[in-house]
Amino acid sequence: MSGKIIVIGAGICGLSAAIWLRRGGHEVTLLDKDGPGAGASFGNAGLLAQWAIVPVNTPGVIATGLKYALNPRKPLFVQWSYFPRLLPWLMKFAANANDTDTRRMVTGLTAIIGDSLDQHLALTRGTRAEKWVTSSDFSYAYESRADFEADAYGWALKREAGYVPELLEGGAVQEAEPMLGPAIRCLATLKGHGHILNPGAYMADLAAVLQDEGGHYMQAEVRDITLTDGRIVGVETDRGSMPCDTAVLAAGIWSKPLMRKLGMNVPLEAERGYHLHFVGPSQIPRNPMMIARSKFAVNPMSHGLRCAGTVELGSIDKGPSRAPLNLIRQGTARVFPDLTYDGVEEWMGFRPSTPDSLPLIGEIGQTGVHAAFGHQHIGLTAGPKTGRILADLLSGKRPNIDLAPYNANRFS
Repeated sequence: MSGKIIVIGAGICGLSAAIWLRRGGHEVTLLDKDGPGAGASFGNAGLLAQWAIVPVNTPGVIATGLKYALNPRKPLFVQWSYFPRLLPWLMKFAANANDTDTRRMVTGLTAIIGDSLDQHLALTRGTRAEKWVTSSDFSYAYESRADFEADAYGWALKREAGYVPELLEGGAVQEAEPMLGPAIRCLATLKGHGHILNPGAYMADLAAVLQDEGGHYMQAEVRDITLTDGRIVGVETDRGSMPCDTAVLAAGIWSKPLMRKLGMNVPLEAERGYHLHFVGPSQIPRNPMMIARSKFAVNPMSHGLRCAGTVELGSIDKGPSRAPLNLIRQGTARVFPDLTYDGVEEWMGFRPSTPDSLPLIGEIGQTGVHAAFGHQHIGLTAGPKTGRILADLLSGKRPNIDLAPYNANRFS
């Protein structure tokens, strides 16, 4: 397929799609209302989370979620003023919280993220962006062996997919990760994963790679999609009309209003994620880790130490809440009691989440618009493979993956 292709959204999915499409010989223009990676692709934990195959909505999540939502010391928060609008999505989300659907979601997630490190390396090899991708192990930090065993359901699913942890207990934990304080007494480590050393700089360099390779990038807000006989012929932006033959919609949570213009009301809600970025930290861990009790990730980066995570269900129109940031701050002090730093930066962004924890990838009807959004917590992890799949589809190639779990029309 030839002609002009517009990619809407310069997060990791849009950047990856644009680069792979350009490498396939297409004329590509990437549009974003802000700079490259200005949203969740900038503020994420920076993990290439190949192990993140277990969705949030596992059996028992409703009871656990209600308990968490009413406790400010737990890693789930709800903006109660938004709750009535959230209820239809929550009902669909809850309907998937059973063993059969969990295993279906695990299968879909495993296929899209299981080779993330290799996909990032393939995207960046020989380019200015390659320096931001590095390999590492990954650990879950528990306060006791009993806390680890309480996660048996999720670990059983990980083991079935080949993710078998090495367990350390007692003083061996601090020998492996000297930064951890005595609160952590059990470490479950997975070998052979990876992380990004600076997500914001990585996105900026990927945009430069696109332009180095002959693609185009423009800062413009896409406000509408123009269809003729049901098929895209252009997009309307704050900088005027732009004709195209095909488009990729990779705008994260901002894809939802554009989908409505295509006649599809996608059940997409924002999981508001948070991070604290410690500048000039006195210590850094040897490898990234997840603090199991507070559900936030810790990642040593080139420009500081990032602690990112928690979930707040709510509006995209309201600013940050203090409670999730306070939880990360308190959790960090608890597990890293000797950590000092020069300063701390706070951030909040939106993870675009579907009720079945799987992204939308592929053509929307027969419109010529192809979806690449809805990746919830795994956007950075799955972005390069998502982009490569879209490039194959638009080049008339058959991707070597079953695309049924990501059907872009499954909610229509």
